[in-house]
Amino acid sequence: MDDARLAVDAGKAELDRARAELDLARYRLSRTELKAPTDGVILTRIREPGAVVLPNTPVYSLAVTNPVWARTYVDEPSLGWVYPGMKAEITADSLPDKVYHGWVGFVSPTAEFTPKTVETPGLRTDLVYRLRVYVDNPDKGLRQGMPVTVHLVEGSEAATDAAAPSAATGTP
Repeated sequence: MDDARLAVDAGKAELDRARAELDLARYRLSRTELKAPTDGVILTRIREPGAVVLPNTPVYSLAVTNPVWARTYVDEPSLGWVYPGMKAEITADSLPDKVYHGWVGFVSPTAEFTPKTVETPGLRTDLVYRLRVYVDNPDKGLRQGMPVTVHLVEGSEAATDAAAPSAATGTP
């Protein structure tokens, strides 16, 4: 009887070990799935399938599709009139009659040299401040890489036009 009891106990222990191995294998398999932090479109594959990578190593380059935002710049004289939450109207060359509505979500606290991608003549030689303008894009008419024009609408002094190449901003 003791031998039978030992065999049953050994069988139970073997079953517990096999279940633990299965749980570990399932956990390891779940860690092989790539998950994006948000919705987007894959732009480039950085690593090839089968490559061994460390945690937090980029594998794909992702263009975020929500929220949509445009990076634009404002010159120093206009900076005092711009504030987070300020309303904006955004247009694209491909949809000249369509006005998208947005708001300033970020105003850089530091000046930078005008990037080569800024297309407005008045901003080409001065120091500028970067803005992030979030855009309502219900019809998905704005896409990654489209140049857009941002027009700030609150306050007459703040109403400046600035061309923002959305390729650098994440605007889909």
